[in-house]
Amino acid sequence: MATTLRDYELMVILSPDVGDDVINESLERLNLGVTSRGGEVVDVNHWGRRRLAYPINRHYEGNYVVSQIKLDPTEVPGLEGSLRISEEVIRHMIVKAGE
Repeated sequence: MATTLRDYELMVILSPDVGDDVINESLERLNLGVTSRGGEVVDVNHWGRRRLAYPINRHYEGNYVVSQIKLDPTEVPGLEGSLRISEEVIRHMIVKAGE
């Protein structure tokens, strides 16, 4: 049975403790989390370090990354679970593209 990939937007805020020199490795791990589940990363926009609207885990800033991905809907909970336990991700959100 062929799986249908849906378009999603993945927004991640990485901890400000992740140095600028290591940010690309973190982005690679995010991309690997998608591709290892049979998805594909269409586009990645790294917005850089921004001030948070409110503190998250005593952090006042975070590195914002917005990615356009294609993923099988049944794989989304697994991806969210891995983002939830990742120490470098302080917030994430996955929404269907266009919503």
